[in-house]
Amino acid sequence: MTRTITIAFFLCICSTIFSQTTPKNRNIFIITTDGFRWQEVFTGADANIINDTKYVKDTSLIKNKFWDDNVDKRKEKLLPFFWNMIAKKGQLFGNRNYDNEVNVANIYKFSYPGYNEIFTGYADKKFIPNTPVNNKNTNILEYLSKQETYKGKVVAFSSWNIFPFILNEQRSEFSVNSGYEMLDEKNDSTNVLINKVQQNVADKGHTRLDMLTYASAKEYIEQNHPKVVALGFGETDEFAHQKKYDMYLQKAHQFDEMVAELWYYVQTDPFYKDNTTFIITTDHGRGKKDNTWNAHGFWVKGSGQAWLAILGPDILPMGEMKNEQKIYQEQIAKTVAMLVGEDFTPNHPVGKALNISMEKPTETLAISAIER
Repeated sequence: MTRTITIAFFLCICSTIFSQTTPKNRNIFIITTDGFRWQEVFTGADANIINDTKYVKDTSLIKNKFWDDNVDKRKEKLLPFFWNMIAKKGQLFGNRNYDNEVNVANIYKFSYPGYNEIFTGYADKKFIPNTPVNNKNTNILEYLSKQETYKGKVVAFSSWNIFPFILNEQRSEFSVNSGYEMLDEKNDSTNVLINKVQQNVADKGHTRLDMLTYASAKEYIEQNHPKVVALGFGETDEFAHQKKYDMYLQKAHQFDEMVAELWYYVQTDPFYKDNTTFIITTDHGRGKKDNTWNAHGFWVKGSGQAWLAILGPDILPMGEMKNEQKIYQEQIAKTVAMLVGEDFTPNHPVGKALNISMEKPTETLAISAIER
């Protein structure tokens, strides 16, 4: 009897502490880079691919920039912000060398289903190709945009021009700027300049240059201070499909630099400082072998292997997670809601929130991520 009471009391205390660590009305940035492998995140440039002239124009030059025999130095060369900041102040999930797995739950393992899973929490079995088809599933951004605290304070910017359909901008109550879509130039000289640059890009394609996406988003963030931001980059996937490993690495490094600059900005702006969480991930993995690294899809092994990074004022700084566990992309949407003190309950199935390790200044509660 005494043991039962003790256990019940302990569970009650844990529940109370956890509820106290759940923040209210935080700002949150969901940042993605398309098709970037966990292998490069956790071990840096691949030794075999970086030396293969089929995929690298100048192996000596690219190795000088991104190679080191020491894996810790190598991964830091590629992603310095990840390993000097997130790995020390946040949490990194997905190093399968430690059986720490981040998985894609959808069966297709390409972009539309991947982003749908991330933002709606639902690994939809319905096949939707990478085409401009409005998503019927409810996403976490539109849910938050209808809450009083976040009304008019949600925005999305992406390089890939299919995002407005994945997020169903037509139905949702927030703005989505994607591809080479022009920006509002009213009283904004920076947007005028960005639009001129966009108009002069010779080969526009479906994916805007990531630097233009970043510049567009950064200007909007500085001028409007949205509380919820989705920022999707795409050039890692573009150059992987083109079998250009040298450019793939350079775009990954550029991605790291942009995230670092954005983090510096939010930590030096009174509106965002110590009140903003970054969730960073990818929509799918890629092939594991030297001759399949550029491909992905349900037929390519490794395509369902992803990674996840979280950095923010309430996140316990546990760094690289080396415990054995499995988490899924479908858990991200509900986790976003939890991090801002909301409960995402759409009219379709949704993955459970991650029990990520969070902290308070005077109390700490560390709980490993749950299994699906």
